[in-house]
Amino acid sequence: MIQGVLLHSVSYAGLWGQAFLSVEDFVRKAAELGFDGVMLMAKRPHLSILEYGSKERARLRQLLDKNKIRHVCLAGYTNLTADLEHGEVPHREIQTHYILGLARLAKDLGSDRVRIFTGYENPAADFSRQWRLIADTLRECARRTADLGVILGVQNHHDIGVGYESMHDLVRAVNEPNCRAMFDAWAPALHGAGLAAAAKRMAPLTVHTTVADYQLRPRYKYDPALVNYEKQTPNVVAVPMGEGFIDYKSFFKALLKNGFVGTAAYEMCSPLVDGGDQETLDRYARRFLEWIRPYRK
Repeated sequence: MIQGVLLHSVSYAGLWGQAFLSVEDFVRKAAELGFDGVMLMAKRPHLSILEYGSKERARLRQLLDKNKIRHVCLAGYTNLTADLEHGEVPHREIQTHYILGLARLAKDLGSDRVRIFTGYENPAADFSRQWRLIADTLRECARRTADLGVILGVQNHHDIGVGYESMHDLVRAVNEPNCRAMFDAWAPALHGAGLAAAAKRMAPLTVHTTVADYQLRPRYKYDPALVNYEKQTPNVVAVPMGEGFIDYKSFFKALLKNGFVGTAAYEMCSPLVDGGDQETLDRYARRFLEWIRPYRK
């Protein structure tokens, strides 16, 4: 069951040259477009814990209530395997502190969920050590945030646990009721995995999914010695929902059939094929609302 449809503020953060809105203007925009929830980018230039103290949080919560935003998810940005080359720096403690700060911020805004990442593979340690580090850190964070009523949602984005089978293993290994998956179709689609099978496996563990559609653009590198081209990894460009290569129909059908209960967010988190002016961003967002309507019944 889809409990709410959210718009991700990263879409209006100007990070890829697109139009920029402040957090407050973004909340108004999401409500104006017809979304009943928002996913807020928890870093500058949006919802940084450094800029949002108690007064700012209270004002933002009032704004969310005024605009009838019923679902809020905070989007954290973590890399739990960062800088393993320098063991004297307590990166696990630093990132744990950030996650706890996000959980407190979420509670103050009336939210019950925080999205986090795992880690990029680091050549300074073997895979099994990095896996244990991530599982142990997620377990500690889940236990420390449990009394806040906040769910930590692990997104399949970074290298560790990005395959859906590994993501399933990771959430089960953490084995805390408030550590769940925020499972997206984008990664397994790029991996060549079957989206129906992936969604069926992950549905019972998933509390949120973030959606965007893409097309692939072939890339080639010229080799003058061969008077020919070598194939390169394709470029990925964002397109309106339903115009890309990701089989979202199979993905959502399998999610909903196999026990998914949670929210779905739309994001424009890369360059768009039609450019990044505000009119285009708004058009893509409205298109998503039309596309997802049948799955909300």
